[in-house]
Amino acid sequence: MEKPSTSTSDSTSKPTSVLPHKTQNLRDLYQIGQKLGQGQFGTTYLCTEKSTGIRYACKSIPKRKLLCNEDYEDVYREIKIMHHLSEHPNVVRIKGAYEDSLFVHLVMELCAGGELFDRIIQRGHYSERQAVQLIKTIVGVVEACHSLGVMHRDLKPENFLFANSDEDAPMKAIDFGLSIFYKPGNTLSDVVGSPYYVAPEVLKRHYGPAADVWSAGVILYILLSGVPPFWAETEPGIFRQILLAKLDFESEPWPGISESAKDLIRKMLDSNPKTRLTAHEVLCHPWIVDDRIAPDKPLDSAVLSRLKQFSVMNKFKKMALHVIAENLSDEEIGGLKELFKMIDTDSSGTITFDELKEGLRKVGSELMESEIRALMDAADIDNSGSIDYGEFLAATMHMNKMEREENLKSAFSFFDKDGSGYITIDELQQACRQFGLSDVHLDEIIKETDQDNDGQIDFGEFAAMMRKGNGGGVGKRTMRGNLNFNLGDAFGVTDS
Repeated sequence: MEKPSTSTSDSTSKPTSVLPHKTQNLRDLYQIGQKLGQGQFGTTYLCTEKSTGIRYACKSIPKRKLLCNEDYEDVYREIKIMHHLSEHPNVVRIKGAYEDSLFVHLVMELCAGGELFDRIIQRGHYSERQAVQLIKTIVGVVEACHSLGVMHRDLKPENFLFANSDEDAPMKAIDFGLSIFYKPGNTLSDVVGSPYYVAPEVLKRHYGPAADVWSAGVILYILLSGVPPFWAETEPGIFRQILLAKLDFESEPWPGISESAKDLIRKMLDSNPKTRLTAHEVLCHPWIVDDRIAPDKPLDSAVLSRLKQFSVMNKFKKMALHVIAENLSDEEIGGLKELFKMIDTDSSGTITFDELKEGLRKVGSELMESEIRALMDAADIDNSGSIDYGEFLAATMHMNKMEREENLKSAFSFFDKDGSGYITIDELQQACRQFGLSDVHLDEIIKETDQDNDGQIDFGEFAAMMRKGNGGGVGKRTMRGNLNFNLGDAFGVTDS
């Protein structure tokens, strides 16, 4: 039951390209190899980067299958969502997107260990101990998606691949073709997904992110028993069983499976999405945490953990992040743009204190007003009293994007106005004026960054500062209020 393609007889309304910019030719950069798999919309090939010899997977989508404007938008959204999520250790990392007159190509990390689906078929079913690890990974991806404003909408064992053939190889989510950005509280009505895994509220055309937890619950049932919980010979028959939601815990192997596992499945396959467990609650369930004490409140959402990291950086690093954020491609920042719009409820182009407070509350934050005020002040680089789009990007961009060599070089050249290969205190002062900053302790910043004490900053010193933990000691002077933050609390998109 994939999303139906919408055809159009008006050929003039069909766009000619998915990406908003021209790209290099894929075959100039990669050697295309054997076919790895075939999906409904695209074919995946092995490809090798000519300059490095590193092997990747390339999903090629023929544009003749994109029948209307909406189909083009769907592919572009998939690329944006992959960039948005792909720093998570259990999400396949996208390397780049390329487009020519006939195809859109998504080059991503190669996962050569096969599908979770195939491993289930080979085994019949998993032991509880093994199933815990797999479902923890799957629900961890769901939690990351939801904390970044994304609903997956097509969770199934075919969409998880292992990095290699080892028994304990990392498992990664690979397909975000039906994923969508959503706003908390909004409901969706289009019926998408795969028959065995679709939630009852999706069939009723009124659903939200809880539908992903249902799908993960179906996967858990299959991991432990080898068969789907809702089964029939036809699609309508399967849907009738889903709406009945009657679980069989009598047949083999269920009599030998722990009550705790069955309790978790019942709570994930609760027909009422309002009382169904959230992804975080699943990860806190005793069967998952092995009877250790579960955390009593959700970990930080991805937005909050990134704001916290940003809040302890010095002003120089914040300005550099702003420069890097401005130079990222549309598809790399697309997800953060959606997050910004989600928090900027009056669409003014800036986030006020009240909007930030409400946005953080929606993703489960229980911060005090003084703590939110401190985060606000830290992200508000130009002290205007609100967070504009550029400031939001700088504060919430994933650190891995910041650490890429090409991004560091472009940021360094922004500050190195005369191209001398060094950033001087005068050039830093000039940058501060550009950002509308005053009262910045430049001598301290130079001293903190200038490792060879020559009074200026070369590229090596700049890169070391940018890559260093969370900004070091000097950054702490930018904090306001008494914040006792644990930066290791980051969840959703963990630094890998």
